[in-house]
Amino acid sequence: MHAYLIGWFETLNLPYAPQIALLAVIGIILLISLIVHGLLHSIALPFLKRFAERSSRQWPKSIIDKKLFSRFLLLMQGVLLQIQLELFLQGNEPVFSVLMVASQVWMMIFSLLMFFSLLDVCLELSEKSLLAHQLPLRGIFQSLKLIAALLIALMVISVLIGKSPLVLLTGLGAMTAVLMLVFKDPILGLVAGIQLSANNMLKMGDWLDMPKYGADGDVVDIGLTTVKVRNWDKTITTIPTYALISDSFKNWRGMSESGGRRIKRSINIDTTSIHFLSEQNIADLKRAQLLTPYLEEKSREVASYNSRLQCDLSTPLNGRHMTNIGTFRAWLEAWLRAHPQIHKEMTLMVRQLAPGSEGLPVEIYAFTNTTAWLEYEKIQSDIFDLIFAVLPEFGLRVHQSPTGNDMRNMRLSSAE
Repeated sequence: MHAYLIGWFETLNLPYAPQIALLAVIGIILLISLIVHGLLHSIALPFLKRFAERSSRQWPKSIIDKKLFSRFLLLMQGVLLQIQLELFLQGNEPVFSVLMVASQVWMMIFSLLMFFSLLDVCLELSEKSLLAHQLPLRGIFQSLKLIAALLIALMVISVLIGKSPLVLLTGLGAMTAVLMLVFKDPILGLVAGIQLSANNMLKMGDWLDMPKYGADGDVVDIGLTTVKVRNWDKTITTIPTYALISDSFKNWRGMSESGGRRIKRSINIDTTSIHFLSEQNIADLKRAQLLTPYLEEKSREVASYNSRLQCDLSTPLNGRHMTNIGTFRAWLEAWLRAHPQIHKEMTLMVRQLAPGSEGLPVEIYAFTNTTAWLEYEKIQSDIFDLIFAVLPEFGLRVHQSPTGNDMRNMRLSSAE
């Protein structure tokens, strides 16, 4: 076409006929490109947007939102430009070569952007799938984007300088150390993401506890270089992905999957309130339904043991006797086993810890049958509400350090 226009302009005796013909061909190419661009973006794209809005499925909306189709149209315009150059400008080597390189760079860039959009669509569609919770898909897709961007950049440079990509690759060997330094965090993050996924160490939605970074909450994002944790106070903590491999962290997923959450709390008993049970105390405590089997069995056991000793039982130094602290532990354990919100198939015990200046710690070690935080705290609080209220029934007191009010009352009492 270019040669035809030159010949036509020369028959008209126009000066600079080759240059005018070249400008005319370029104008025709631009006009066709603009017309196609207008048709695609004013008719085809709005039609697809309306279709996506009416669709009940997620993927049409994702394709439009992530600009996959609009970038595909721009890629097709690059293909159209290259076809026009081969049809209209073949033979005008300098201008043809420059525009051909421009069209190739155009197609490479929008091919890369299309690949980015495709990954974004796949990530959005897989957010609610089981695979997204098992694998750090965001980090994997970010790694693919980085690799694709490096490859396209290499190809663009090779097209611009007119050299093979292999020539550039051989020259990159000398820059390996520089590249490792520049891309240190992405490389470490990529390796860490693969290890986290392969070893099933962390998934989306896991409760992560990492005091070193002030993180205590749910994992909301696993990226190429960072992991985001929404703490219980609604703040966001960002942790380097490779830190999860190099440092220690606690994942509470096992607790969530087990169906039970541990209660491990003690109450300090005033040791001066511990004493043997009298017959009257035992008779009073037998009114407790949960204690009756224990007291009857223990009474027979103690009586049998003491009868074999045949010693003077008027003093507590001889024989065996029941204590209020031991009876309290037995009642508390029986009460916990009958509690409807305590997990019956997990460890349950009431034990004494080593006594100290704060009294004798009696610890509850049990598991609730729910892992929900609010329900767990309510169950735990209800248990200890009852313990504090029931202690006087066993003649026990809670140890409590003297307060300023206690000291003031003591001074007033001594002054009287």
